[in-house]
Amino acid sequence: MRILVIGGGGREHALVWKLAQYHKPVFCAPGNAGIAKQAECVEKSPADIRGLADFARQKRIDLTIVGPEAPLVAGIADEFRKQGLVIFGPGAQAARLEGDKSFAKRLMQEEGIPTASFEIFDDYEKAASHLRTRKLPVVIKASGLAAGKGAIITKERDEAERVLREIMKEARFGPAGRVVVIEDFLTGEEASIIGLCDGEHIEMLLPSQDHKPLLDGDKGPNTGGMGAYAPAPVITSDLAHQIEKTVFQPLLAGLQKRNIDYRGVIYAGMMLTGDGPYVLEFNCRFGDPETQAVLPLLKNDLAMLAFACANGKLVDQHADWFRQSALCVIAASGGYPGAYKKGVVISGDLAGDDDSIVFHAGTRLEGKQIVTSGGRVLGVTGIGNDLQMAQEKAYQAMARIRFEGMFFRHDIGRRGLERLGLKPFFL
Repeated sequence: MRILVIGGGGREHALVWKLAQYHKPVFCAPGNAGIAKQAECVEKSPADIRGLADFARQKRIDLTIVGPEAPLVAGIADEFRKQGLVIFGPGAQAARLEGDKSFAKRLMQEEGIPTASFEIFDDYEKAASHLRTRKLPVVIKASGLAAGKGAIITKERDEAERVLREIMKEARFGPAGRVVVIEDFLTGEEASIIGLCDGEHIEMLLPSQDHKPLLDGDKGPNTGGMGAYAPAPVITSDLAHQIEKTVFQPLLAGLQKRNIDYRGVIYAGMMLTGDGPYVLEFNCRFGDPETQAVLPLLKNDLAMLAFACANGKLVDQHADWFRQSALCVIAASGGYPGAYKKGVVISGDLAGDDDSIVFHAGTRLEGKQIVTSGGRVLGVTGIGNDLQMAQEKAYQAMARIRFEGMFFRHDIGRRGLERLGLKPFFL
């Protein structure tokens, strides 16, 4: 099978790494320095929908898999299907689940899917007036795409008013903040549930847990994700069945009711509260860095699963898993998620071994050297027979990598280890 992966981050490296185990050639647009070792990188932007479709047609691509959300929201799947090309990813109408949080929240409300109580505003004065009446903390969300950073928990009145002003008046997230969702703050433990959907059926992958805050102990600002592990023991088999019944089944029914044909990834960010599981958000693509922890545990051919979804035949496929754990730690540039330097030389062992994989995120080749090109630079994944061993392998591999300003969290997997009664590995 000839495969094209769209994107150039750590998630896309994990996709390419898994796909290349079974298929050649694999192309990636635009790719990065790590992806270039396993796929042919193509100098095309994920935003160049027509150009990518032309490339797929010229290269006789059998399957295209879309990594990032922006081209999905922009309608890349619709264009590919219009041209008779097979693509794994929802069309623009379906991708509104991620691209328009107000749409997703209303759909959840109408279909009885558990989610935090909310109000939606497109007028700053009305939003500010509402905010003054709310009990804190509250969560203020830009309704549009904000690179995973558009949901902000506010605990103080002045902070809430400042965040609302920055989003709606000062365009902190650009046009994504023209509409905001103000919702109740939920307490509990978060988990990420990724499902593959063919329009009629959903196959749930291993549950994982992301770590959004920048610093150890879940301190500091939110990021795109500083690490993840799978499977997350907080999701028991009973809880997984409950989430399938109360979230995925009514979501799929609601999409079908609205004549929305959803073929691709449905990602549910869950909060496991004392009153049961609640949906924090839906995404229309694989999570990053959850993908870097989930895919190393997948036994079978990812392309066959994606191809079945794209053709409405997921009922013929089933995901099988290794009975192991995987844990990914993100190495980030100094200053992230704010301003950071690019072009910093990366040294050390980037090859990994039987128990660790180094996924490239923000890297590029400069001559013969690999240098930084993003805020999240590398995702180092450890694999072991249990979570403790996976954590140990990840941090041991991380210790063999260096670049100026590099930093990472030291407590990825802490909650899972505590739940399992396992002792964490510390550097």
